[in-house]
Amino acid sequence: MTNKLMKNSIILVIGNLLFRVGGYINRLLMSRMLGPEGYGLYGLTLPFQGIFQILSAGGLPPAIAKYVSEYNVKNEHALIKQIIITSTKYMIFMALILGVVMLFASDFIANAIFHKPAVVWPLRVISLITPFSVVVGAMRGAYQGVYKNEYTVYNRMCEQISTIVFACLFVYVGLYATGAVLGSAFGFIVSAITAVYFYKKYISGLFGTEEDLSLSRKDELNLLWMLIRFAIPVTITALSEMAIYDVGTLIIGIFMLSSDVGYYNSADPIARIPLIISLSISTVLLPATAEAYTMKNQKLLQEYVVDCLRYCILTVLPLCVMISVFSEPVITILFGSNYIKGASVLSILVIGMSFYSIYMICSSILQGTGKPKLPMYILIAGTVLNIVLNVIFVNVSGIVGAGIGTTITTGILMIVILYTVIRNTKISLPWKNILLIVTCNIILMIACIIIPKTIIGAIIGFIVGTILYIVCLFIFRVLSERDIKFFTDYLNRATFLRPYTEKIIKFIEKHELIYKQ
Repeated sequence: MTNKLMKNSIILVIGNLLFRVGGYINRLLMSRMLGPEGYGLYGLTLPFQGIFQILSAGGLPPAIAKYVSEYNVKNEHALIKQIIITSTKYMIFMALILGVVMLFASDFIANAIFHKPAVVWPLRVISLITPFSVVVGAMRGAYQGVYKNEYTVYNRMCEQISTIVFACLFVYVGLYATGAVLGSAFGFIVSAITAVYFYKKYISGLFGTEEDLSLSRKDELNLLWMLIRFAIPVTITALSEMAIYDVGTLIIGIFMLSSDVGYYNSADPIARIPLIISLSISTVLLPATAEAYTMKNQKLLQEYVVDCLRYCILTVLPLCVMISVFSEPVITILFGSNYIKGASVLSILVIGMSFYSIYMICSSILQGTGKPKLPMYILIAGTVLNIVLNVIFVNVSGIVGAGIGTTITTGILMIVILYTVIRNTKISLPWKNILLIVTCNIILMIACIIIPKTIIGAIIGFIVGTILYIVCLFIFRVLSERDIKFFTDYLNRATFLRPYTEKIIKFIEKHELIYKQ
C-alpha cells in the first residue's frame, strides 16, 4: 500500500509540475505580447479566476477522491457513481450562479474598486471558465480516488497546451488582455472534454455495470451534505492560501496603475518557483509521515519530519538567495527589460516564499499526523494579517510594499507553525545543523553579491554559487550518511555516473565530510 501511495504521490507531483511550468510559460508569453499595462490587466483577473473556481467547486474534488476511494474498497460501485453525479450537478449549478454574478459584477469591480474600465471584459470572460473548470475538478477527483492519477497528468497537459495556444492566438489577432483570459477559457473547455473522455473510457468501467441508485431528493441532499461537510475546511484553506499569494496583486490594483500590477506579476511567478520544490517534498513524504504517526513510531516520525524540513531548507534557501541577489538579470531574461521595475519586489518576495515553503512542509506534517484544522486556523489568521500589512505597505512603498507585507506575513506563519509542529509531534529539530545550513547560505549570498548583476554575471553566479554551496555543505559537515545515501541512490540510476559517484563518496568518507547522526 505504501508503494502505491508513493507512486501516486510522485505522479501527482509530475502533474503539479506540468501545471506550474505550463502556467509560467503562459505568463511569460503573455507578458511579452501584452506589455506591462496589458499584462497588468490580465494579472488582475487571475485572482478572480482562482476564487470563482474554488467557490464553484466548493472543495468537492478532494471529497470525491476520498469517498470514491473509500466505497471502491467496499465495492459499492453504484454509490460511487451517485457521488460523482451528485457532486458534478452541484458544482455546475454553483458555477453557473457564480458565472452570472461575475458577469454582472465585473463593471462594479473594474470601475468602483480598481478604477480601470479596461479590465471589464477580461473579468466578464471568467464567467466562461467556471462551468468547465468544475467538470474537470470532478473528473480529477474520480481519478485520484481510484489511484489513476496519470490521467490527471494527461488532462493537465491538454489544458496547458490548449491555454497557451489559444491565448497566443487571441492576443495576436488583437483581443489584448481579454484574449489572454479567453485563452484560459478555451483551455478549460478542451480540458473538460478530455477529462470526461478519460473518465468514460478508462475509469467508469472500474465501477462495474450496476444500475444507478434511485435516490429521493432528500437522500441525495443528505449525500451532498456529507460531501460538503468534508469539503468546507478544504475550501477555506484554499481561499486562505490564495489570499497569501494574490492579496498583493489586488491591493496594487486598487491603489496603483495597471502597469504596476504588471511589474508585480512579473516578480510573483518567479518568487513562487521554490514552492515547486516544497510541494514535491511535502506530497511525496506526507504518506510516510501519516504511516509513522499511525504506527506510533516516534523514531520514524522524527526521521521523516526532520528530513522534510532539512531537505526543504537545503534546496529552497540557496535557490531563493540566488534569485534574490540576481533579481534584475533574472527578470530581464524571463520577462524582458520592460519589467525591470519588478526586480526590487522579487528580491524581497522570493524570501517570503522561502518562509512559505517551510509553512507548506509543516502543514503537510500536521495533516499527516491527523491535525488538519491547525494549519487552516493559522492560515486564516495569516490571511487577515497579510491584507492589513499589504494595505499599509503598498500605500507607503508602492509595489515593493506588497513584497514586504507578504514576506512579514509568511515569516510569522513559518514561526507559528514550526512551534505548532514541534509541540504536537514532540520531535526535536537539529538546530545546530539548521544553523550551519543558514551559514552556508550566508556565504553563498556574500559570494553572489560580489558578482556583477548582468545576465552573464547571473549565469556565472548560479553555476559558481551552486558549486560553492555544495562545497560549504561538506566543509561544515552539514550532510548526514542518510542524506548521502538518499542522493546517491538516485544518481546511481544513471549508470554513466556510478564510477564518479563512487569516487566522490570514497573521498567524502575518507575526509569525514559528513556528520554522524
